[in-house]
Amino acid sequence: MNIYTQQEIEGQPELWHLVLNLIQQRSEEINEYLQPILAKKELQIILAGAGSSAFIGEAAQGVIQKQTGRVTKAVATTDIVTHPENFLCPNHATLLVSFARSGNSPESLETLKLVNQFCAEAYHLVITCNKEGELAQFAMANPKTSFAFLLPEGANDKSLAMTGSFSSMLLSVLLIFSKNDVEEKKKEIASLVGKAQNILSKKKAFKEIATVEYERVVFLGSGPLLGIARECGLKLQELSDGVVICKHDSFLGFRHGPRAVANEKTLMVYLFSSNDHAYQYELDLAKSIACDERNIACVTIGREQEIELDPLLNIDLDFEKGKDLYIVTVALVGQLLGLYKSLELGLDPDNPSKSGAISRVVEGVVIYDHPNSTKA
Repeated sequence: MNIYTQQEIEGQPELWHLVLNLIQQRSEEINEYLQPILAKKELQIILAGAGSSAFIGEAAQGVIQKQTGRVTKAVATTDIVTHPENFLCPNHATLLVSFARSGNSPESLETLKLVNQFCAEAYHLVITCNKEGELAQFAMANPKTSFAFLLPEGANDKSLAMTGSFSSMLLSVLLIFSKNDVEEKKKEIASLVGKAQNILSKKKAFKEIATVEYERVVFLGSGPLLGIARECGLKLQELSDGVVICKHDSFLGFRHGPRAVANEKTLMVYLFSSNDHAYQYELDLAKSIACDERNIACVTIGREQEIELDPLLNIDLDFEKGKDLYIVTVALVGQLLGLYKSLELGLDPDNPSKSGAISRVVEGVVIYDHPNSTKA
């Protein structure tokens, strides 16, 4: 059995160096394309993808809005395709940032067309792992309005679950919109790699957690980490072939009803924020659950270990205040939990879906023409 999934998870730190090198090599081209677009005061930025690619946008949305000062929305292509009129503003210049591993998902291609049809002034930044994909080919064929950022070949995962492709595309968009200079970006990548190596060094603990008999896992995160929590849940659910049911939420949101899902066969995974203000709310919720007489197990990520929580595993990521790239490393938590649970269940992590219900590129989607586009 060739376990590409494990290789692709462990190869991410090296991949991130390659991503930074590519961005440095193309920085002049990127700036020439983006600066005139970002100068438009009424610009809206839409971050779009399907599945894991959509969660990249959810994680990056707030960071990019802060960096650009432009209204930024994360909208799944699966939502835009069915209800474009709910998300696209015809009278506003629109920059669609498309994330795609293959670039061949039917919803991603249709979203690109719908933005062109609905928006009077449309621009496209395609971030993809496949230079042969239809999204990349479109962007390269339309250089006046489109720009293709092609990731290193190693980012195009061979396995079913997105791992290196997810983190590399997330890192790419954060770096592309970052205002930091080259040297500062190099320092941030070095820090990022150190944090990832810290997580990867805990493989033995992740293996042990995989032997625990839990039926459901809840990932909680705030701000940018809410998107990462959602991605972590998908990874574990995909790689366990649905044996483990996963849920995600914000720490405060979890109090408002969803907490009912937590029982004695639940594992809570707390993705703690680097923001001290947010962390106060997060810790309060975690301590509240720790007091539950059902003894609900937890894993804590990001901060020094809180003795009251008694986690199965704690990883302190030694946050640097004001830095946003650290969210990329947190995605490894869901990947490793998924990998080792898949192996524990006797599945093939590269292709865990025994029924074939999920596949590397989505199949069976029929695209229908939208009747109310404003442009032919």
